[in-house]
Amino acid sequence: RGSKRTMAAKITPMRKQYLDLKKKYPDCLLFFRLGDFYEMFDEDARTASKELDLTLTTRDRNKDIPQEDKVPMCGVPYHSYQSYLARLIARGYKVAICEQMENPAAAQGLVEREIVRIVTPGTALDASMLEESRNNYIAAVFLDRERCGLCFCDLSTGEVCATAFGGEDCLAHLINELGRFSPREAVLSPQAWKNEALAQVLEQKLDCRREQSSPKRFDYVVAGTTVSRQFENYGVIPSDRPEALQAVGGMLSYLYETQKTDLSHIRELDYYRQGRFMELDLAARRNLELTETLRSKEKKGSLLWVLDKTKTPMGGRMLRSWLEQPLLSVTDIDRRSSAVAALVDDTIRREELIAGMTGLGDMERLIGRIVYGTAGGRDLTSLRAAMEKLPNLKEQLSGFSDRRLTKLTAELDTLDDISGDIAAAICDEPPFSVREGGIIRDGFNEEVDRLRHILKSGKGVMAEMEAKEKEKTGIRTLKIGYNKVFGYYIEVSNAFKEQVPETYIRKQTLVNGERFITQELKDLEHEILTASERVVALEYELFSALRQQIADNAGRIQKTAAAVAECDALCSFASVAVHNNFCRPEVDESGVIEIREGRHPVVEKVLKDSLFVPNDTFMGEKEERVAIITGPNMAGKSTYMRQVALIVLMAQMGSFVPAKYAHIGVVDRIFTRIGASDDLSAGQSTFMVEMTEVSDILHQATKNSLLILDEIGRGTSTFDGMAIARAVLEYC
Repeated sequence: RGSKRTMAAKITPMRKQYLDLKKKYPDCLLFFRLGDFYEMFDEDARTASKELDLTLTTRDRNKDIPQEDKVPMCGVPYHSYQSYLARLIARGYKVAICEQMENPAAAQGLVEREIVRIVTPGTALDASMLEESRNNYIAAVFLDRERCGLCFCDLSTGEVCATAFGGEDCLAHLINELGRFSPREAVLSPQAWKNEALAQVLEQKLDCRREQSSPKRFDYVVAGTTVSRQFENYGVIPSDRPEALQAVGGMLSYLYETQKTDLSHIRELDYYRQGRFMELDLAARRNLELTETLRSKEKKGSLLWVLDKTKTPMGGRMLRSWLEQPLLSVTDIDRRSSAVAALVDDTIRREELIAGMTGLGDMERLIGRIVYGTAGGRDLTSLRAAMEKLPNLKEQLSGFSDRRLTKLTAELDTLDDISGDIAAAICDEPPFSVREGGIIRDGFNEEVDRLRHILKSGKGVMAEMEAKEKEKTGIRTLKIGYNKVFGYYIEVSNAFKEQVPETYIRKQTLVNGERFITQELKDLEHEILTASERVVALEYELFSALRQQIADNAGRIQKTAAAVAECDALCSFASVAVHNNFCRPEVDESGVIEIREGRHPVVEKVLKDSLFVPNDTFMGEKEERVAIITGPNMAGKSTYMRQVALIVLMAQMGSFVPAKYAHIGVVDRIFTRIGASDDLSAGQSTFMVEMTEVSDILHQATKNSLLILDEIGRGTSTFDGMAIARAVLEYC
């Protein structure tokens, strides 16, 4: 007990400050700001040194105390901490950023420090932590018996959407939606946290960090207040879906706790019901290789690789979202494909649009950082450069008569006022830091220009004052000098000391003259000596005001960014259709799939020295609902079946398809059962895995579903395999 009291007495005020903050955030690595470094101590230091390859040291290295009592520490430079932070976030850690809240030079005693934000995999905003053409979603999951609410948010763009499921299959639908959005982090209600199947999918299949929550975070009453305060359109959540409201409330609660700042760029809530998009399970997404290949997990070789010719990051994210959520409404599909057709038909204007969008910056994420308060001068110049391309885009878009493209033209604000304000205030090549000066353009602010003039020509300013004083007093030998003891002074020889004005204050007597000071000289001396500090502070104040002014217009910028993104995605569809000889499909609710001279969109692009042989497909609403594909190994059976699924999926995205003609009846789900492997850890053989997958498909499929079953009944005798295959077909 005495030893503990001794140790407690030895704790310094700064050490106590650190321990108090760490106690509040025990699940975070704490970046504790000390001068020019973020330091980590104790177990945090051991973890960071291992993950970041940092040297582990101690503040007690020269003290005569036992090694086991020394406090381990390591640190990273604050001006380049983002790269270290990105590596920790990529490994699934939470990091609390502790900043100095006052100037250490002016602080009396211990510098005040606070946690300014908590960075997690799902709340990362810095460009180094984000994939440019992919959303960075965080999910909130509320689970209660046979109902669940689900909310997704991309903090970097402000996008928020929610949905809800009920019934005994709600967990299966929940997992499918999680597979569609692939969140990097999931905030879970108590029952969702306990669900083993959900935990396995999140951690093993989606590589998603789980965050445990208390019941209070998802409380219905608290959620109602929180959601109504954040969203003006909170009424889009149906009154019969309280679980959706609880999921959105849980999401906002977590974001408020971790971000500790204004979230005004999160403005619109999108609620969607089951049945708005085609539902695809994890197996279908993997087997059809929609966004990455099965073997290498790379984009090249996937359907996204073929379709994504976008020129902007936000266009790339939108096209990816279209791929991951094909439409079910014939009207919506036709609206999108009509816009693609209009772009296909006008080659010159389409190419002008594509050229105009090339190099256009990520307006969605830039405005997110601006609202968040982390944007620097370079972010503002990037936003300005993007905005300066908008008038040309609007002019090119206005030449189309298609209804959707006309609406996009109306939604595209050229934002001339904002780009003009940035151009007037921010220099063309601002420094990386906003707290070191040199960010405000010459001529924007008189006081900044005056202070810069003093800094650049301190001697010249004194020479000007000297000339002015000579002229005013008539003392031709008057001169202004400087020394470390007295600072600046006016020196007058004895021959002219009778002409010295009364405003001069005697400072020092010399053999040959006198030295004086004036109030004007003292003021000028103060300005010269403090000009650097004052101009930096003034520039930061002006920059912050401009940043806030832009943040106040976040809604306008987000709406324009969404219009540019959609235009980019549509142009990508059109460009791919033209260069690959795709046709516009007829899409209706007929239940028919008719494809003439269809091709596999990916395989034909991969083939270099040979042509893809096209194939026909016909499946009717009442007859010919089943096609049995036979042939030897390597005959192309799997390719043909995947080809049909991909053409259907592309048609419901609103894209043109690789065929001479296509008539597609809307499909509500696509199921695949392709290949099989043992799951020995779960005690399941190849046959058992296969039968479990087929059983799930038969339970969930409807008459409007497309099933691709590649070999059924493997691992059994011929007669057993045939019996299983026939039973499945007859059930379907």
